[in-house]
Amino acid sequence: MSEQKPRLTRPVENVRAELLADPDTQRIAKSVGMELAAYVELVLDYAQHPEKEPVLQVVPDEALRAAGYDPPTLQEVGEFFKSAARGELGLGPPASYSTGFEANQSASQNKPSLRGDENQPRAEADEAKGQALLKDLPQVPEL
Repeated sequence: MSEQKPRLTRPVENVRAELLADPDTQRIAKSVGMELAAYVELVLDYAQHPEKEPVLQVVPDEALRAAGYDPPTLQEVGEFFKSAARGELGLGPPASYSTGFEANQSASQNKPSLRGDENQPRAEADEAKGQALLKDLPQVPEL
């Protein structure tokens, strides 16, 4: 038997106002390339209809390029995961974390961080293993 998902119990107008004012919601909307109001309405739709499943679309790179997106190559994806393994991705927050509504960033310079990765040693990278892993990636046909 599947578990019942909770329904939205608070007034929609109150939740909408909270989401529109929430910095995390603003950041997420910006990172997924949606207008804030449209993203909030999508969130509310899922909150009001918990049985609704999210839609996942898998499209070929050619369709993404035709729509104006520049998908990463297999080599770029491989390098991304290698960078993650080396610990190079935690050097700062991604640009998508910024909503554009933040106060001056220098105001938080002398405050402790809550990220938890300060003073952590970098992961050791084995370049030979990295190259061996990249060899296992399927080759991309030239366009």
